[in-house]
Amino acid sequence: MSTLALKDVEVNVTADDFNALEQRVLRAVELLKKEREARATAEQNAATLQQLLDEQSTQLTEAQEQVKAFEKERETVRRRVERLLGQLEEISA
Repeated sequence: MSTLALKDVEVNVTADDFNALEQRVLRAVELLKKEREARATAEQNAATLQQLLDEQSTQLTEAQEQVKAFEKERETVRRRVERLLGQLEEISA
């Protein structure tokens, strides 16, 4: 479209229409800012929760290993007590 053709086009945008459009754009910008802030907060929360999950997973693994060690130790002690009881029975007999 040439410059001459643009001069011939009549633009019927009233001040009220322009103000309404401006308000809609400003609301859209504010909404976008709020959504970006909410997303950043959610991402930060997710990162914090992931770190806590990793720490607790490590603690759980350590606790499971400790339980296994205690069970093995308990079994060793049980066998020793049974052996000592057997020896006491031999002495008593």
